[in-house]
Amino acid sequence: MGFTIKKPEGAAGSAVPAIMIGLFVAFGGVLFGYDTGTIGGILGMQYWRKEFSTGYVNKKDGLPDVTAAQSSEIVSILSAGTFFGALTAAPTADFIGRRLGLIASVVVFTFGVILQTAATAIPMFVAGRFFAGYGVGMISATIPLYQSETSPKWIRGAIVGAYQLAITIGLLLAAIVDNATKNRDDTGSYRIPIAVQFAWAIILFVGCIFLPETPRYYIKMGKPEKAARSLSKLRRLDVEHPALLEELAEITANHEYELSLGKATYLDCFKGTLGKRLATGCLLQSLQQLTGVNFIFYYGTSFFQNSGIKNPFIITMITSAINVASTFPGLYLVETWGRRNLLLFGAVGMAVCQFIVAITGTVAGVENIAAQQALIAFVCIYIFFFACSWGPVAWVVTGELFPLKVRAKSLSMTTASNWLLNWAIGYATPYLVNNDPGDANLGAKVFFIWGGCCFICIFFVWGMIYETKGLSLEQVDELYAKVNRAWKSPGFVPTVSFQDVQDTRADNRHMSLSEVENEAVRKRSVVYNEGQGPLASEKI
Repeated sequence: MGFTIKKPEGAAGSAVPAIMIGLFVAFGGVLFGYDTGTIGGILGMQYWRKEFSTGYVNKKDGLPDVTAAQSSEIVSILSAGTFFGALTAAPTADFIGRRLGLIASVVVFTFGVILQTAATAIPMFVAGRFFAGYGVGMISATIPLYQSETSPKWIRGAIVGAYQLAITIGLLLAAIVDNATKNRDDTGSYRIPIAVQFAWAIILFVGCIFLPETPRYYIKMGKPEKAARSLSKLRRLDVEHPALLEELAEITANHEYELSLGKATYLDCFKGTLGKRLATGCLLQSLQQLTGVNFIFYYGTSFFQNSGIKNPFIITMITSAINVASTFPGLYLVETWGRRNLLLFGAVGMAVCQFIVAITGTVAGVENIAAQQALIAFVCIYIFFFACSWGPVAWVVTGELFPLKVRAKSLSMTTASNWLLNWAIGYATPYLVNNDPGDANLGAKVFFIWGGCCFICIFFVWGMIYETKGLSLEQVDELYAKVNRAWKSPGFVPTVSFQDVQDTRADNRHMSLSEVENEAVRKRSVVYNEGQGPLASEKI
């Protein structure tokens, strides 16, 4: 296990263009995080609660408010939009490309922000939340796809993980802006935080105009010349450079090999090792939500208010700042510890913290000052464990699981799983924690649920997450073809050249990948001595 991230010796070209492009695309996570985070503060604003109240009066303070059902609808409708947006991302990215797919996502998102900014009643506000969510859903599936297809394999995890870093920055910015406007006694209290999103959308839209399309998309579309030019920009190499031609040939050969196995329909995503990978990605993204992180960022302000904690907006800013700072070690550790180790580390830490919060809140009561301090402390420690592990690594793993022919389709479904659980949690939480008639009134006991899910995460990682650190996207296919158990994957060394595979498979299309590799090795191992015939020293 190494402790440095450095360019491999002998690697030709420069990784700087791909890294800079990948980091810029990660900026789309700010839209995701800010839109997710801003609603928690808005729900806690007195002016917004009065303005959007339909006659309900909060029993605790006797002031106009929205009901639990209305809060649930307003929060969860974003996730409903993101679910459908994530599913739409696949056909969009395959039809018009990854880059133009991002641009289309930003346009839809901006329309939703316009509706929210103009709203003075719940129906229009909810419509705006849905369309903004639709755009965020498309963005959340397309960005890891774009990053994975453009990044060098030795730093791919850190680049894709930067998407989660941008999400945390968006959450922090939302907390800061909400805190700055919360005491305004006019529509600016909620319109300013919402309208700030126009700035993020403009930055991403303008930048996407100048981005290159991914070389793997061009290969998929049968445009090798454009793929070569794109890869030339990303690696800063001449289109005739041997290293560039070799990488391009391997991408092409892998894609042709995958296509030789059958068509790339949605049904194919559920078959064989593709189905195993899809199940892994969907469960990983679902469990990321069930760790309870979005309970804190959706309802944290309201929860801390109801717990009697003073300055809940400040607490939300603190948790958001910890979320940002803790993501940085995750970007380093994902390439040094690897995916499996980091996810296991995070799952154990999160489970312990969630159970401590639940036990403290249940036994001591949230009205107790010492209990409040312990609750806040362990929520912060929990956020550290999440932000350095399950936050970024879930996107990294799903971004590199799938072969090119089904990558957009499968990635859209894994992302949709994330948003489906996000919606379910956003919808159910008010009913779980509120004390209105008919509600569960769990309060701090809800952390037992999140802690239990974190405990499940430990066994899931051990049994289903393959170690893909340092492998190219094409070598991940070889990993799944050769290794039948996730816990056997650490230490796997790829040996297949898909260019050799294609040459051999042309002779016999019914061979397995291992059989084809052995045949390719046999052909290469026949040694010729000058002036003599071939020597049959075959190393199989």
